[in-house]
Amino acid sequence: MTLIGVLLILTGLGFLGYVGWQYYGTNIVAEQKQSAIKDKIEESWANNIDANAVGLLRVERFGADYEVPIVPTFSDEALSSGVGWDDKNVGPGQIGNFVIAGHRVTHGEPFRDFLNLEVGDRVEIETRTHLYVYELTTNGRDIRVDFSTSWPLFPVPDPDQRGATPTEELITLLTCSELFHTDDRQVALGRLVETTEKPAAQAADAATAPAE
Repeated sequence: MTLIGVLLILTGLGFLGYVGWQYYGTNIVAEQKQSAIKDKIEESWANNIDANAVGLLRVERFGADYEVPIVPTFSDEALSSGVGWDDKNVGPGQIGNFVIAGHRVTHGEPFRDFLNLEVGDRVEIETRTHLYVYELTTNGRDIRVDFSTSWPLFPVPDPDQRGATPTEELITLLTCSELFHTDDRQVALGRLVETTEKPAAQAADAATAPAE
C-alpha cells in the first residue's frame, strides 16, 4: 500500500470519527450537562435562591418526559447545555419578546422535533417562582429566515414592527432549518396565555408582607 493510500485511509477514518463525535458524542455530553444543570436548578429552587439558569422548558408536542434547562445567551456553551435564551430581550412572563433557541441535531438535540410544532401547542416555562404557559400562533415549518435576519429578535417579532413598543408577553423559538449545515433558521411564535405563581413563592410573599 502506498503512502498516499495510507493517508487517504487515515483521513477517511478521521472524518468518520469527527462525524460520529458530532452526531453521537456531543449528544451524550449534552445530556450529562443538562442533567447536572437541572439538578442544580432544582437544588437552588429548594433553597429559595436563583440558579444561573432561566428555568426549565417543557413542550407537550416533544413528549411527556421532555424537560430541558434554559440557560442565558446563545453562546456555543449555552446551546450545548440546553436551550439558549437571548438575554438582550425580556425574560419569561414579561411584556416583550422572550427568545429561545436550540439545536435540531447534535448537542442534545433539544429542538429535534421543531418542525412538528403546530398552532395552539403549549410551551411551558418554569422558573423558581412561576409557571408560564405560552400558546403558539404559528407552526414550526412555515417561517424560514436567513441566519442574518434580525426581526425574530425584535421586541415585537414582526418584520413590519421594527422599533415598535411591545404590549404583549410573546415568545419566539428558533432552530436550524436543515439537519446538517444551514444558513437558514426556522421560527415559531406564540403569546402568553397563563401565569401561575408557585406555592413556595406565594408562601415567601406572605412571609415578607407587612403586617396589617
